[in-house]
Order: sequence, then structure tokens, then C-alpha cells
Amino acid sequence: MKNQRWVFYKDVKPEDNGQGVVKRVLAYSDDLMVVENTFAKGAVGAMHHHPHTQITYVKSGKFEFTIDGEKHIVTEGDTLCKTNGVEHGCVCLEPGVLIDTFTPYRKDFVDD
Repeated sequence: MKNQRWVFYKDVKPEDNGQGVVKRVLAYSDDLMVVENTFAKGAVGAMHHHPHTQITYVKSGKFEFTIDGEKHIVTEGDTLCKTNGVEHGCVCLEPGVLIDTFTPYRKDFVDD
């Protein structure tokens, strides 16, 4: 829920996005949102863009990311910045978890 002061992981309902990706919407307000995405090996985050700035932190795993036509392999501890409207996507090379931060929050991810 928006503006919830305490968000306990055990209480967050996982959403199966299909194709080996599970999403958990964590804390968020009008200005900021944190989302965890768990990827199985071979899962694809299809190329897309949106009107939000997104910073991704690689919590674990190995991914090939494409941002605005540029490809890099990223692993645990790496971060990626995708500004408003920039096309991006990834392929999971080793099972892992991505922590995404969006500003403003993604209304399409929640039922407010």
C-alpha cells in the first residue's frame, strides 16, 4: 500500500510475471517505488521503456543488460541507471535478484 511506513518482506505477495520472473512491489510513495524482481536462468526482461527514471541494483545473479542499444554483463553489486523513456531490457544468465527503484512510482504496478 502506498505510504505504508513498514513493509515486511514476509507480508509482500509475490506476483508471477511469467517466463521465470517473480515481482514483489515493496515500499512506495508518489515520488519513489522499490520493486524486487527474481529471475530464473534464461528469463527475459523484454525491451521496453517508460516515463520513469529507474535505477537497478543487482542483488545477485548475472545478467546481460541492454540500455539504449549498449550491452553489458552485470553481476552482484552493480547498478544501472535508465532515465525516462530510454529503452532497456535484460536476459538472466545466472539466477538472480534485481532491486529496482522508480521515480515517480509505477502506477501500473499497483491497484491504488
